[in-house]
Amino acid sequence: MKHKVAVIGAGNVGASAGLFLAERGLADVTLVDIVEGMPQGKALDVLQATPLWHRAGRIEGANDLAAVQGADVVVMTAGFPRKPGMSRTDLLKANADIVRPAAEAVKK
Repeated sequence: MKHKVAVIGAGNVGASAGLFLAERGLADVTLVDIVEGMPQGKALDVLQATPLWHRAGRIEGANDLAAVQGADVVVMTAGFPRKPGMSRTDLLKANADIVRPAAEAVKK
């Protein structure tokens, strides 16, 4: 039985992590992101390459944080990018608003 890994944040870092895990068959992967259609599209991109691999894991995309339930490992790559003139305190507050609901979903 493969492990399940949920990657919260399907941007460049999250999608790359999902690709790495799926390509090597290390786990079944769920990419989760708030941007409608993005995690599904990234998962489809990876899925279309799986015939070339011998040990590919399953990968899917979701927009609902409930998709992390049942995951053996949760990787958090979501975050707010620092804008010009933005203080580190403001960046911390913006990222706390992203991480808080994700952490609550993982806790369940």
